[in-house]
Amino acid sequence: MDEPDPTTEIPTRTLVESMIREDATIDAGELYDVAAALGMSDQQVRLCIKRLVAEGRFTHEGRGRTAVLRATGDTRGAIEPELEYLRFMYAQDRGRARWDGVWHLAAFAVPESQRHARDSIRDTLVYLGGAAIQGGLYVSANPWEDRIGAAAAELGIESHLTTLTTTDLAVGGLTEGRAIAARLWPLDRLAAGHERLLGVAQRVRAALPAEDPTELLTLAITLAAEFDRAVGPDPLLPPELLPQPWIGARARAAVAECWALLRDSALPPIRLFRWYGEVVAEITAAT
Repeated sequence: MDEPDPTTEIPTRTLVESMIREDATIDAGELYDVAAALGMSDQQVRLCIKRLVAEGRFTHEGRGRTAVLRATGDTRGAIEPELEYLRFMYAQDRGRARWDGVWHLAAFAVPESQRHARDSIRDTLVYLGGAAIQGGLYVSANPWEDRIGAAAAELGIESHLTTLTTTDLAVGGLTEGRAIAARLWPLDRLAAGHERLLGVAQRVRAALPAEDPTELLTLAITLAAEFDRAVGPDPLLPPELLPQPWIGARARAAVAECWALLRDSALPPIRLFRWYGEVVAEITAAT
């Protein structure tokens, strides 16, 4: 098997969580084999397992390579990808989610006595793809009111949150959509992440089909890790606001092609692979 791509760094914790099977277990022998293929030492994996067990994220039965890890309920819920996010992303890439020209804004003024809530709502806005226009004022090109409202209610700051929509937005004298997007979002950094993802997808595609189970797992986990790294900070701006052609659409199409091939391979019943496989199957059916 080829050496792992040195530019794809996979944290040990990410590897462990990626190996959870449909029955919520991890085969330790399989885990150690994939870790070795990725250049991780057995000691590195053992220490990570020990930390995860101490945090209550897994239970541990047995010893060494014959051990079985079992994910707790909180862990199973925390690692599930947002499938609707993935579906929307690919719908945008294929021109099936056209932008209506509406900007969605949210403003908050939370007192210092509720600093934790203030920081949390700010983090939520950024997580949902928002960009800061100025202090306490964020904008997104996609609807987010329901999720912001739910977050504010959970934090007890509904009275400190204002949302509005507009088709007439000016930022620092800029009124054209692409100019606003280029000013507010780090498009160069997002493009660089997707360039890296495209390179990984092309290397994975060239290695498929693969017969060795460990190689298949290593390829799939490498692809998933790089995909998460690229799309995690992506605000999913509509194509109307992005430079064209946009590298993100090309990279994600290459990833979908890889997952379609991986889905047809003899991969073990791992949850992460099923989640991605389901979305790819929908994309393929809709094409």
